[in-house]
Amino acid sequence: MSFIETLIPLSLFGSIFGIIYLFVAARNKERMALIEKGADASIFYSNKEKRVTPLWKVFILNLSLLLMGVGIGIFIAGFLHLSIGVDEDIAYPGTIFLMAGAGLFTGFNMTKNLDKQS
Repeated sequence: MSFIETLIPLSLFGSIFGIIYLFVAARNKERMALIEKGADASIFYSNKEKRVTPLWKVFILNLSLLLMGVGIGIFIAGFLHLSIGVDEDIAYPGTIFLMAGAGLFTGFNMTKNLDKQS
């Protein structure tokens, strides 16, 4: 294993650790500064009871819409390739990613509606 092959994973994990450490350290300093100024520690915790949609419902909703989007994308790409004559290398990835993105966007909007209802 060469030096570069060793350096790449080390720098990746070091960067991730550094970002997490800076986030936690900055949050701690901010909280300590507020407490020193006399702010009540309860501002860090929400007193409101939030009705949050269970995570498994959001996951299943988004996963199902993603898979439906991929399926519709494959169907549309096949239609574009066979009927219109669009190049296969362009039709399939383009429509799959487009429809998968549309499915995830729809899932995002439906999740917002679920949070409003509950």
